[in-house]
Amino acid sequence: MKKIVLSLAIVITMLSCNSVKNVNTSTLTEATTLLSSLSSNSTIQQISTLFNLLDTDNNDAISTSEAIGSVSENFNVLDADNNSSLNLTELTGLLDILK
Repeated sequence: MKKIVLSLAIVITMLSCNSVKNVNTSTLTEATTLLSSLSSNSTIQQISTLFNLLDTDNNDAISTSEAIGSVSENFNVLDADNNSSLNLTELTGLLDILK
């Protein structure tokens, strides 16, 4: 229940920001739901789906403005090459953090 409330708070906060006014809210909601359901038992396919949902500009990278929740909170840890964006390989590191 706590994850759901936190996820909704993130969605509401992000929707109030001007930088995400053009983001598809159903995609953001789907990403938030998927992110809140991830665990150490999650699959690479789930991470790949999350990556595609978060990569709103379709440039094969997640920027800090596209990151939400635990991806945002752990962005610097996940960004192994320190290029201020996450590729799919780096995002799979989220599985290690969830353990």
